[in-house]
Amino acid sequence: MMSIKLDSVRGVNPLNNVQNTHRSNNKIYGVSVNDSISVSTEAVSAAEAYYLDQVADETPDVRSDLIASIKEKIKDPNYLSPERIAATADSLMMAWGI
Repeated sequence: MMSIKLDSVRGVNPLNNVQNTHRSNNKIYGVSVNDSISVSTEAVSAAEAYYLDQVADETPDVRSDLIASIKEKIKDPNYLSPERIAATADSLMMAWGI
């Protein structure tokens, strides 16, 4: 029966290769680089528009929980008073800029 050592294959330890790779990637070769990035206002605006579009796509158009609670309130005959109707109309006009 043949047994295989999993920690090394033909005398090569795979962990040493990974460790050596990490060590070599962390070396600095005497080159000083100051990287910078500049983003235009148009790019920032486009990114914000993209984000807002994604949020709008994920937001439901109808808030069924709010509609259900309003339907329950309207069933109460005392809910629709002239004062409440006037306040709602004023709120709508202010929201529309009228």
